[in-house]
Amino acid sequence: MQRTLTEGSITRNILLFALPLMFGTLLQQMYNIADTWVVGRFLGADALAAVGSSYTLMTFLTSILLGLCMGSGAAISMQYGSGEEEKMRNSVFQSFVLIAGMALALNLLIYLGLGGILWVLRVPAELQALMKQYLVVIFMGIFATFLYNYFANLLRAIGNSMVPLIFLAVSAILNVVLDLLCVIVLGWGVAGAAGATVFSQYVSGVGIGLYTLKKFPYLCPRRADCRWDKRNLATILNLSVMTSVQQSIMNFGILMVQGLVNSFGIVIMAAFAAAVKIDSFAYMPVQDFGNAFSTYVAQNYGAGKSERIRKGIRSAGLTSAAFCILISVLVWAFAAPLMGIFVDPGQSEIIAAGVHYLRIEGACYIGIGILFLLYGYYRAVNKPMMSVVLTIASLGTRVALAYLLSATPLGVTGIWLSVPIGWALADAIGIGYYLKTKTA
Repeated sequence: MQRTLTEGSITRNILLFALPLMFGTLLQQMYNIADTWVVGRFLGADALAAVGSSYTLMTFLTSILLGLCMGSGAAISMQYGSGEEEKMRNSVFQSFVLIAGMALALNLLIYLGLGGILWVLRVPAELQALMKQYLVVIFMGIFATFLYNYFANLLRAIGNSMVPLIFLAVSAILNVVLDLLCVIVLGWGVAGAAGATVFSQYVSGVGIGLYTLKKFPYLCPRRADCRWDKRNLATILNLSVMTSVQQSIMNFGILMVQGLVNSFGIVIMAAFAAAVKIDSFAYMPVQDFGNAFSTYVAQNYGAGKSERIRKGIRSAGLTSAAFCILISVLVWAFAAPLMGIFVDPGQSEIIAAGVHYLRIEGACYIGIGILFLLYGYYRAVNKPMMSVVLTIASLGTRVALAYLLSATPLGVTGIWLSVPIGWALADAIGIGYYLKTKTA
């Protein structure tokens, strides 16, 4: 289950490492997808809109922790590639303590500021009670999200992407079962859907943590490793904080767009809630391929194999582009049936709005596929600030254009068009910087 990415076939190794990541994210998406499906089908459009808006908020908040975990994983992956085991164990100690503390502080701040968050999102008055009911419960799972993502990124850093998949599979299936039980059988509404998610998240988070401590003792810090090493800490913070900033900026921009979408009413909110889930599923594999590519580059960067990195860039670029083109065709062709998974066929206005969104986004997935590779590359070669620059370019363009174009006769179409334009600008900057530094 553990794979060394510094030797052997490049494309085969990246793909075999990426596949468990893809299946894992697919299962992770099922947490909220299950909520969305059950709520949309059995509790109605208001509940669907409330849960959908909550998903965007939850994604933004957890992205802070996810970025920290990804950044620490990149640092550990470099040290694993260079064979620095003692330094690697010290990194595990320092990063775990720091990110755990951040998770607890974030959880407290969220509960204290929940009312203000709903105001900023411009949630319609008739939905506020439902959304608050869902969020009060779902926020209890933030620490579980940290546990799973920390240990999953730790194992992936050493080339093991299968174990995180196994734990996630168990908890995802559990979540679907509990969603059906809590919402349909017990009638607990949106709070029941949230409770099912939280319980399942703790199963995966605690489970993978205990497994890692038992099965991978060389990752477990010894007493001598439990110290604050300023130089090592600086490396961890550089990668972790910058990756977290990149992730949180990206999702904060999406959150701002969510607030704009909310101003168009419940029909557009519900359509966006369902369409975003489909959108996430569609480009999720290239996102995980980008993360796998990042681990590949990080291990080879630590091992000093620059030629292997260059060959990996060509291979990953072609593979990602081919997949994106295929998925674009499928989403364009089956947009309406895909919306029908989440929305009752009688809600024709919601389905039509969702199809409109998907067909604009669906034609341009190659843009985000390239962007995920760029994020992974710059994180892996210890240039996380460049990932932040690309995120600001992409999301800044998206948010600015969304607000400008939505005020024109284009309306919500302007919001949808702003997304691929932002991707294209960030891709041009990222590729241009790579070519410039490569030839410098």
